[in-house]
Amino acid sequence: MRRLEPSHAPVAGSATRARGRRVLRAVLLVPVMAVVLVLVLALVYRALTPPSTLMLGRWVTLQPVSRIAVPLEAIAPALVQGVVASEDQRLCLHGGVDWDALWSVVDDEDGPSRGASTVTMQTVKNVFLWPGRSYLRKALEIPLALMVDLVWGKRRTMEIYLNVAEWGEGIFGAEAAARHWFGKSARDLTRSEAAMLVATLPNPILRNPRRPTRALRAIANRIQGRTSGIGGLSQCVRP
Repeated sequence: MRRLEPSHAPVAGSATRARGRRVLRAVLLVPVMAVVLVLVLALVYRALTPPSTLMLGRWVTLQPVSRIAVPLEAIAPALVQGVVASEDQRLCLHGGVDWDALWSVVDDEDGPSRGASTVTMQTVKNVFLWPGRSYLRKALEIPLALMVDLVWGKRRTMEIYLNVAEWGEGIFGAEAAARHWFGKSARDLTRSEAAMLVATLPNPILRNPRRPTRALRAIANRIQGRTSGIGGLSQCVRP
């Protein structure tokens, strides 16, 4: 009688399924670990001033970085008010995301290239994400902004924003910017100097606050005019 060899097909099939399950678990684990890491960093950054991803990129590529971290009370109120007036007048009213502004651009053909970014969203972009414009980055900004608004609050978010914002090639934060462009501390900035710094924020590499063009000066004048009526709109970031 011919002897039959045992079939290994079921064993092979089980091994393949087991490997598939391990791969699936590993794939699912990546976003979970990313969320945990961001949450841990957010908790750490309640006390420690973080670097921005642009700063990290410059350090990795051995480029110089100028940044002097200071508390919010060491920054001229005019600069804080200028940021609120120019970047996010509803800062004290939203929970990290200005949904009204966001929905207003959802159907716009320019999409994420236009406004709708709150100070909170800009801060999480600077600290956790990458520069540039894309729907993916915007989609990530939204949950991150909601999370850090709960963890940091408005005042701490503004403090971090003003310590990581880029104000020139390798110049980060209000203190380094004030010293570089005006030769003084951020707490001593005049209203016109503060408005000029805010006016450069959309394009800090090409805009020079020390030698402003006529267009840049006009933008700064408009910002300075808005700050005079900002009043309670910046109440949530005051001491």
